[in-house]
Amino acid sequence: MLQMNSNSIVHYHLPGLFEFYELYKGFLSLWHEHRDWFYQWCDIGSIYGAPGDCLWNGGRAAFGDAYVDDVIALVNKFDISARLTFSNSLLCEEHLADKKCNELCRKFADTKVSAGVIVHSELLADYLKSKYPELYLISSTTKVLTDFSDFEAELNRPDFKFVVPDFRLNKNFSRLSALTKAQKDKVEFLCNECCDFNCENRKSCYENVSRKNLGEDVDDIPENICTSSDASGGYRFSLAKKNPSFIGVQDILETYLPMGFTNFKLEGRGLGSAIVLEFLLYYMTKSEHQLEVREAIYLDSMLDLF
Repeated sequence: MLQMNSNSIVHYHLPGLFEFYELYKGFLSLWHEHRDWFYQWCDIGSIYGAPGDCLWNGGRAAFGDAYVDDVIALVNKFDISARLTFSNSLLCEEHLADKKCNELCRKFADTKVSAGVIVHSELLADYLKSKYPELYLISSTTKVLTDFSDFEAELNRPDFKFVVPDFRLNKNFSRLSALTKAQKDKVEFLCNECCDFNCENRKSCYENVSRKNLGEDVDDIPENICTSSDASGGYRFSLAKKNPSFIGVQDILETYLPMGFTNFKLEGRGLGSAIVLEFLLYYMTKSEHQLEVREAIYLDSMLDLF
């Protein structure tokens, strides 16, 4: 493994704050008690997610059923930033009064480490800035900013602490390297996307999820049909690694970190906890300790990994 400068720390942003609460309860204990099992050059920048039936939710259909107070207690215990995935792209003025989403924002505005909200809607972003200024904002990849100039303009907006570009910009090194340090500090790359690199329906796919979260009649929502040749098999980490946009550990250490990028997002809210565990092993765990981590998690009787 590449030797790192002691000041170079990679910040991972992990999926499933509510969806995989039990997994993180076990994993974070291991992370804290056996820090030597994990790479010293990385930390956990945040864990993101949303409870089920959240009107403002977007990106993926949330199914998290953990109690809000339990989730807040967990991130407070381990000094981790929580993020709410409120990236619904189709919100209207009347949706801003949603009681459940406002209560979530109110509670997370008071966490030990500053919490954030991943947003798509400009209407919601303005509302959050006004009503919950304690929460920092992240510009969602659901905007599908595939034009680099549009992405750079997003980076220049003071509203956002981080911006997640479309995964197809991951390897645009000539433009990425020319960004200023302030811009690079805001970039959060999506590492493990499995979507077809040439997909033309990504935005409509996200809008489909937004409609469902708004409670529209399912029969009135045209189903988005994935055109990827591998779609029928579902997500496979082995296939994601073959994606032209994939960012692996060596890529992070040998290319992105020397260029000045330190923030990396792992997708997986809609996947099973067993797959998410594989991400945590691959990106964060030393090879000689992966079996110990896997055994500790698998032997946890509270977890249903499949």
